[in-house]
Order: sequence, then C-alpha cells, then structure tokens
Amino acid sequence: MATNKTFLIVNETKGKLPSLPFVKIKNKILGKKYELNLIFVSDKKIHTLNKTYRKVDSPTDILSFPLDKNSGEIFICKKIANKKAKDFEREHNNFLSFLFIHGCVHLLGYDHGDKMETIETKFRKNFKI
Repeated sequence: MATNKTFLIVNETKGKLPSLPFVKIKNKILGKKYELNLIFVSDKKIHTLNKTYRKVDSPTDILSFPLDKNSGEIFICKKIANKKAKDFEREHNNFLSFLFIHGCVHLLGYDHGDKMETIETKFRKNFKI
C-alpha cells in the first residue's frame, strides 16, 4: 500500500504493482488537494462492482466513482487491463497509465465523447503515454 495525505493506493491482488507516476498524474489532472483512492482488484471484484453500480453483468478494466466534489475512487483490474492492452497495441504499464488518466478525467465529470478524448489526449501527451 502506497499513501500520502490525499492519495492512497491499495493492492487487493497477489501481483506486484507497477512503478508508475500515479501521484503526478493525479495531481496534474485532479489537483493536489483532491482525495483519491486507487484500488487494484480482481476480475471477480470488478465484475461485482460493475454489476452493482452500472448494471453491466461483466468485468471491466476500470471503474471511477466520484464520492464528492473533492474525492473519488478508481478501481482497476490488472488482469482485464492486460488483455485490453493488447487490443490497443500498448504495453501493460503504458495501458495502466492510459487507464488511470481515463479514470481521473471521468472524476472531473466528463463522459465518453470527443471532449473527453481531447482532454485525455492532452494529459497523455503531457506524460508521454
């Protein structure tokens, strides 16, 4: 588990977490004061979360949940992300960074579409992702 006052990373899986600039990405997109939990979970857990909160009966790679204006949670399933990385022709760690940016932009209040893609592209370029 990695932590600072406004960012907590929890690994609920058996695998090792990658060393990625999660804190820098979080601070750039959401700000230093935004309180964020990043939780790495199993495919079973993310399936349950997706079914419960989105009514989608399948696992996914990432889910973002705003808790209030200044806090939120991002759940990532590394197993699903690893499979999807190949679809996007990205290496695993690059795709995890890509997903994390995607989740942070969702927490800003954006939904899928051109505007969100433009914002994500700006941040991906910023971090060379």
